Amino acid sequence: MNDRVRKLREQSVNTKPFITAERAELVTDFYKQGKAMEVSAPMCRALAFKHLMENKAVCINPGELIVGERGPAPKATPTYPELCCHSLDDFAVLESRDRTPFAVSAEVKKVYAEKVIPFWRGKTMREKVFGAMTEEWNKAFEAGVFTEFMEQRAPGHAILDDKIYKRGLAEFKADIRESLGRLDFLNDPDAYDKSEELKAMAVCIDAVITFANRYADEAVKLAAKETDEKRKMELEKIAEVCRWVPENAPRDFHEALQAYWFVHLGVITELNTWDSYNPGRIDQHLWPFYKEQVAAGTLDEEGAKELLGCFWVKFNNQPAPPKVGITEEQSGTYTDFALINVGGVDPATGADAVNDLSYIVLDVVKEMQLVQPSSCIQISKKNPNRFLKRACEVVKTGLGQPSIFNTDVIIREMLHDGKNMADARSGGPSGCVTISAFGKESCTLTGYCNWPKIFELTLNNGVDPRTGEQVGLATGEGKNFGSFEQLMEAYKRQLRYFVDLKIRANNVIERLYANYMPSPFMSVLVDDCIERGLDYHDGGPRYNVTYIQGVGIGSLTDSMAAVKKHVYDDGAMSMKDILGLLECDFEGAEDVRQKLLNASPKYGNDDEYADGIAEQLFEAYFDVLDGRRNTKGGYYRVNLLPTTAHIYFGSVTGALPSGRKAGVPLSDGISPSQGIDTHGPTGVVKSAARIDHSRTGGTLLNMKFNPQVLEGEGLDKLCHLVRAYFKLDGHHIQFNVVDSETLREAQKQPDEYRDLIVRVAGYSDYFVDLGRDLQNEIIARTEQQSF
Repeated sequence: MNDRVRKLREQSVNTKPFITAERAELVTDFYKQGKAMEVSAPMCRALAFKHLMENKAVCINPGELIVGERGPAPKATPTYPELCCHSLDDFAVLESRDRTPFAVSAEVKKVYAEKVIPFWRGKTMREKVFGAMTEEWNKAFEAGVFTEFMEQRAPGHAILDDKIYKRGLAEFKADIRESLGRLDFLNDPDAYDKSEELKAMAVCIDAVITFANRYADEAVKLAAKETDEKRKMELEKIAEVCRWVPENAPRDFHEALQAYWFVHLGVITELNTWDSYNPGRIDQHLWPFYKEQVAAGTLDEEGAKELLGCFWVKFNNQPAPPKVGITEEQSGTYTDFALINVGGVDPATGADAVNDLSYIVLDVVKEMQLVQPSSCIQISKKNPNRFLKRACEVVKTGLGQPSIFNTDVIIREMLHDGKNMADARSGGPSGCVTISAFGKESCTLTGYCNWPKIFELTLNNGVDPRTGEQVGLATGEGKNFGSFEQLMEAYKRQLRYFVDLKIRANNVIERLYANYMPSPFMSVLVDDCIERGLDYHDGGPRYNVTYIQGVGIGSLTDSMAAVKKHVYDDGAMSMKDILGLLECDFEGAEDVRQKLLNASPKYGNDDEYADGIAEQLFEAYFDVLDGRRNTKGGYYRVNLLPTTAHIYFGSVTGALPSGRKAGVPLSDGISPSQGIDTHGPTGVVKSAARIDHSRTGGTLLNMKFNPQVLEGEGLDKLCHLVRAYFKLDGHHIQFNVVDSETLREAQKQPDEYRDLIVRVAGYSDYFVDLGRDLQNEIIARTEQQSF
């Protein structure tokens, strides 16, 4: 990286995140005016957005070429009191906790105490969500059977396609006028609601254009004061760019990046969406600009890298707004889950789409060494091995990026979900691993489902051993199950009960967001919302998928396999024996625990006994979830990922028949239980491939390698491993390249390992910023020593 980018990166990395009350105060001021009671919900949200865009601080940092911050300065983190309002106790935790702290000034606390908290008490979406839940749902939620994303953040998980690179927002406003003109107030009972939504979209477009012009004005002011001639010219160029985009279609590489960034800031200012927002297949979107400018001699590879480096810094300047309440222990990270895609296939022809810019992006990922934005490559059979090897060379550095996705399976996944071929080919993963049709889909992740906890409740007739509460169905005492088939059937009944609870609740939550918290600016950016006159939260997008993420397939498979073998097949133990061991957390029975750990079939070892059970468990989840209707004209689908919920879920789950002790983290994603896979990386991928990934919306497979394994021919072997897994129809794979001893040293001496980055789940993070339990879980993952 050049000197400019190096300085910007250092500023970003060295600046500590802090809470700003700017957005909370502006939103509160708007709502206190009473306008919310005078207009429709979409127009209320549009006018609130307009107020933000006209009044939030404008920040142009020294030396930068891409401008715009979420808050008034880099790492200034806004809050969203209309969604969930932080308490003063929350702030005390945020500024005092060892991991991922946020500075909170006395002024911020004062604004919250005197203005924000009193106004929003009883009015937040979080309170609406919890107020609408049933007693049964609350019991399951408190027990840790599932989590709920929308009690903290708005539906999102969206990725942009190429539309803003071809058309300016002014053209989208023309589309809105046409859609308004087509409304049939005589025959369409929803015509008025559609007109309000469309008018709200137009207000939001004007607001973002105003925001960009305010940046142009600021650049002009700074240029007038600037004494350095080179910087003066840069500021004048910034003013020209901001005056043009995003109102108009970008004309060059610089304008394309800036256009996206203003759109990105608009989305994450409007609402705190689940995963911030994603620029999609950036090598495809930017390639026409790069190719044309290189041919014209107005841009070269180093110039493109400089602009991309500035772009990377903008993402890293935006920590994820902190959560409130119980979810503090479910996920603690500054990462906001923006995922950049490169590679894949051409949407029109299905041919290899890798280009020179694909390699440049990988170079930038390697040089920047930042946890945000995250990056991934899409690999098809059509893509060259050279591209995969270059990505693996970046993985080898230990960054945990890029993650690697199977384009051919992603296309089949999307076709399973009813998407057309062009949309399937042009889409890919967002956030961690979940796929969507870029720019055309409302892809909503609702929360995680704790499979091992459901199994624990099954063994205890629906009673939670931690609390004595009847949380699940009374499906029979565990000691009375006479066969493995009876046990499996009881588990399936419990699973359906909890999935039903979750779907019922999420259908209510979807209506709450549609009615009270629409997102008219996000709706502008997603195909068919303007044509239909419907909001992103209300069935406007072309596709509307809702996911419930299954967690703990490794932990549950190992437990089921242990019971099947030792109780029902071998008769060496009784169910009463098993339940007694679990009740006392194996106290005084370490020899039996070791037998369960080491003499039972385990998932992750290409073991037919265990893998067959894993397949049954996947099918059980698929059968109770896939294809059920949501309220937006779409369907519920399956995906399997945990982020860091496997730590939280483990803490609320007691001892398991696999030999796992109470409170220990569960297996992550579709990975084996920590330290259990003993048959090398090929054993892991063969086990993981047993489930049908093409009927999911995403699966997450983590693997850890000792760095020495990737020396010499090791890198080629890693590429072969990826190709082999994808030939078996695996969806995704990612790697930590670090030895466990280094991680242990980092625990002991965190100040000496500040820059150590590891792959956590679908994202990378600084190891020393992780909670101790999560650090230990990563250390406990099997360290592959050979292929």
